[in-house]
Amino acid sequence: MTYDRLVCANCAAPVNEGRCPVCRASRERLQQEQGAFAGLSPVTLVALLVVLLGALALLAHQTV
Repeated sequence: MTYDRLVCANCAAPVNEGRCPVCRASRERLQQEQGAFAGLSPVTLVALLVVLLGALALLAHQTV
């Protein structure tokens, strides 16, 4: 989950702006929970998947 579209229930401002202590705490918690692939765009993830599948196909072709 990303915080770029979340709205704070405390101050009604976007969480990514961090206007109040609740926003800042939520933003910090979300940043800590992000995994290794959270910063990558969906296009990059699809490209990595295509490369991986291509490498697997090449490996399977070479072993046959």
